[in-house]
Amino acid sequence: MRKGKGIGKGINHSKSNNAESAKERGLGYALSTKALLGQNLIASIQKKGTLGALAFCNVNAQTLTDSMSKLHKATIRRVSDKARNSKNKANMVELQYLEKFKNQLADSKEIEPIIYKQGEDVHFYYPIITNTMCLQCHGSPIKDIKPLTLKKINELYPNDLAIGYSENEVRGIWSISFNEKK
Repeated sequence: MRKGKGIGKGINHSKSNNAESAKERGLGYALSTKALLGQNLIASIQKKGTLGALAFCNVNAQTLTDSMSKLHKATIRRVSDKARNSKNKANMVELQYLEKFKNQLADSKEIEPIIYKQGEDVHFYYPIITNTMCLQCHGSPIKDIKPLTLKKINELYPNDLAIGYSENEVRGIWSISFNEKK
């Protein structure tokens, strides 16, 4: 795929109040969901270690994300080109935006959310970037992921693709849809 092909169609770069409002709402939804997941993940790691956190994520991450969707009256998803859970596999549009974010990060460019509007419906995309904590379950086997953790990942997710990351890489994106009038 050529860099940028198909990306940008429908992206709203205007600085109108509606565009800024949609950007702020989408970013708020992404960051509040990230914070909720992060708080629970850190608590699980502190109480039960990485294996406990892995079990927690397996059972609760989707439920917590869904609860934030209900709270915000939006559809909030975490998607990736290398999904751990097949429900989080990026679609063709999301894959294009994911690639755009990867290119921006690689080129040290400022990453801005992507907003696509269809009437009153807003589609918001923003990258999920790895940090040190992520590598316990998403890093390189042996180097970052302990053998028992890797064994548990393989048990819980036999088709897992979500390993081999380093710090500060795009692991996936927030794909959020909402009605701007609600």
